[in-house]
Amino acid sequence: MDESDELLGIGAFGRRVGLAPSALRFYDDCGVLRPVKVDPASGYRFYGAEQEGRAVLLRRLREAGLPLLDARAVLDGGETEARTVLHTHVERTRQAADAARALIEEMLRGSPAGTPQQPQGRAGVGGAELASAVRQVGPAVADAATRAKYPVLGCVLLELDDGEVRVVATDRYRLAVRTLRAMTTGGAPSRLLIDAGELADMAAWALRHQHVDIEVNGDEGRLVGDGGVCRAFVGRTGEFPDYRVVLDGVGTVRHRIIADRTALREAFAEREKGAVITAREGAQEVVVSGGGGGGGDERGGGGRSAIEVRAVCSGPPLRIAFDPAVLVPALDAGVGPDVLLEVASECEPVVVRSADQGSFTTLVMPVRALVSRETD
Repeated sequence: MDESDELLGIGAFGRRVGLAPSALRFYDDCGVLRPVKVDPASGYRFYGAEQEGRAVLLRRLREAGLPLLDARAVLDGGETEARTVLHTHVERTRQAADAARALIEEMLRGSPAGTPQQPQGRAGVGGAELASAVRQVGPAVADAATRAKYPVLGCVLLELDDGEVRVVATDRYRLAVRTLRAMTTGGAPSRLLIDAGELADMAAWALRHQHVDIEVNGDEGRLVGDGGVCRAFVGRTGEFPDYRVVLDGVGTVRHRIIADRTALREAFAEREKGAVITAREGAQEVVVSGGGGGGGDERGGGGRSAIEVRAVCSGPPLRIAFDPAVLVPALDAGVGPDVLLEVASECEPVVVRSADQGSFTTLVMPVRALVSRETD
């Protein structure tokens, strides 16, 4: 009997255990839940019935908010380690809930706007989803100096096509793309450039509505919220970079690093351009060093000590440098406790992904590492 007769494809297995195919692909990349078989010709993944228990437990741990590295400890560690991890997470969750409870209060007000004719393109999304998408791509909008030279990079591309709404921004060093699945659609594919400041105001407006219809008609449009209240907006002219060419041009991934997003952010936060991540194959940590300015070396980086960040590394040894002013906002824009860095080489764009949100992708350009006095 053909081996594949006893196995389930990624879609069927995902439905059985309650995990989306994108999550299963991510867990495969991270080495947490490998398929039993991968077809060498098609790349299709197949899973066995004996993996269902692990997959369901992994899903439940992630639904409870456990970081991926902690979930690995529960799945693969001993009972004592698992209990310690779970008790720690319970306390962390309690503290986060208390902080959130103190924060919730206010919001709900609408303001009317104009009424354009029948739109050429329309897509309906959640108001909070649209606001989240704008917040996530915002850090990739160009700063004032770059906008003065390239005004179009001060805009965000809003694209309605193929049942999706895509929000895209770039400053030439970063590219951020958030994709929203439209709940309702109509009309023809549409795209509009919107000033970043204007879009931020639109996002704040959308946040007050459970559902928002985005209607585009030529170079203008409107948001239609709950109760039919509207907010008009006008697009800008300009030729926005073709983000698809950039995404398609990313090379084959040779290195993967899964790390605690907050810890990695803090390790980079106060460093300067040229800070380095060093990873060893199969290591349980990465080292962030350098970037301290003042001629410092990797050991101190001008007074900044090297910091170890808990991580899971795959691929050959890697030493890659970033400008924290570019990388840190990309980490801030992520969702969930973990971040996955996918690296083709030390001089190509690095893909920054999140296990909790496959619909958001950031590309970050590395920089040339500062010369170190270390010889290892």
